[in-house]
Amino acid sequence: MHVFAFWESRAFYDSFMARSHDRLHAAQAGTYRDLRTKLFDYRFDVKTGFEPRFSDADVLRVAHCRVHADRVEHFAHMQEKVWNPAMAGSPGMVRGLFGEAPGHEFVVLSMWQSAQEFGKYRADRVERLSVRAQTDADVASVTGDVVELEPSWTI
Repeated sequence: MHVFAFWESRAFYDSFMARSHDRLHAAQAGTYRDLRTKLFDYRFDVKTGFEPRFSDADVLRVAHCRVHADRVEHFAHMQEKVWNPAMAGSPGMVRGLFGEAPGHEFVVLSMWQSAQEFGKYRADRVERLSVRAQTDADVASVTGDVVELEPSWTI
């Protein structure tokens, strides 16, 4: 299971952490195990202006990338100049974002109308784009998932 939270600003996030987090955490004790969290700062959009609205998407693809320190700027540049245009031109791709965390970590979220539409993009382009963007030289590790969105969990 994945839970994504989008904050309007760092000030709102900091306020939540200072005022409400511990109470919420205590109320949820025992309802999960092996929880990991990571805070990423927004860096740029994938396709169009990102909105945390999910009514027009059924699938979210998340890629968590750890990038070699000397390749960070190249990786970000290739995301913007190679990967983003390819995703943006794919039928069924709705929108997404590219975020960065300390320690040369990045997240790429892309929202898709369906798993079938994401599958078409993946089958046609990923290997070719990876070679063009020199992804193997940039990325130390990548983990990810294709998440079917559950509308009843969207608030």
